[in-house]
Amino acid sequence: MSPTLVILLVGCLVASHCAIVGTFLVLRKMALLGDAISHAVLPGIAIAFLLGGGRAPWAVVLGAGAFGVLTVFLVELFVRTRRLKEDASIGVVFPALFAVGVVLISRYAYSVDIDTECVLYGEIAYSPWDSLLLFGRDWGPKALWINGGVLALNLLLVAFFFKELKLSSFDPRLSAALGFSPVLIQYLLMSAVSITVVGAFESVGAILVVAMLVVPPATAYLLSDRLGTMLILGVLFGCLSAVAGYGLSRAIDCSIAGAMACSAGLFFALALLFSPRYGIVAQSVKQRRKVRLIYASLGKPGPTVAPDKKAGR
Repeated sequence: MSPTLVILLVGCLVASHCAIVGTFLVLRKMALLGDAISHAVLPGIAIAFLLGGGRAPWAVVLGAGAFGVLTVFLVELFVRTRRLKEDASIGVVFPALFAVGVVLISRYAYSVDIDTECVLYGEIAYSPWDSLLLFGRDWGPKALWINGGVLALNLLLVAFFFKELKLSSFDPRLSAALGFSPVLIQYLLMSAVSITVVGAFESVGAILVVAMLVVPPATAYLLSDRLGTMLILGVLFGCLSAVAGYGLSRAIDCSIAGAMACSAGLFFALALLFSPRYGIVAQSVKQRRKVRLIYASLGKPGPTVAPDKKAGR
């Protein structure tokens, strides 16, 4: 398998599993919490490395998942005190936990196989040569297995809890009335977000994973009112961003992960402008038609722009 194909596959896998959980974060208006989790899991990863002395995948996932749930718990705890709103609570919790992770890494990185820049920024270009060695055999690029496994877990989550996720996202009170636990579903979703972030660490890093977690689902949100369609479009735009970003990075010789994030932002900008229903252009046209209909119903000519008196000077 060629390095280019591996990089594109890893990018598409990361974009896909991020878009699946990111869709529910956008619907719940919790996109910033996804950003918080992507940073706050860092101390969990650092502690797992320190205790395990290496990159034991199960320890990393457990450590990151624990701190992801801890982040949600602390944010909700501060919100329930009614002293802080949700945005302020997130702003207090995730910088503190992220700073703890940075301190642990910078202090003990010399004794553990961990790269600060890899954790923060990631480097997808090296993924074709980082192989999974198991039972004395080379199973191919490790990033493909890790992100493929995360994608499978997220697909299973949506398949088995689609109705619960949908109800708790659109109407938590109705979900509770029907016997579902919105709090339990939320913690389950946030655990999935934590695992998703860990799976994407070495590919796009803790910072750039936020782009894939939020931007493609936000783009899909502008184009569809149906959850199933939004999930498919989010994955599609994520994969398109990965492919376009790789092409952009090759063209201008820049960071691959950064170019993928920029491509995702470009697709969002295009959707924001030209979405058939919610785009700025479409809304402007609808507003003008509405004004003309109002004037026509009153039997008056439509509004005209007064000529500039200075135009003839």
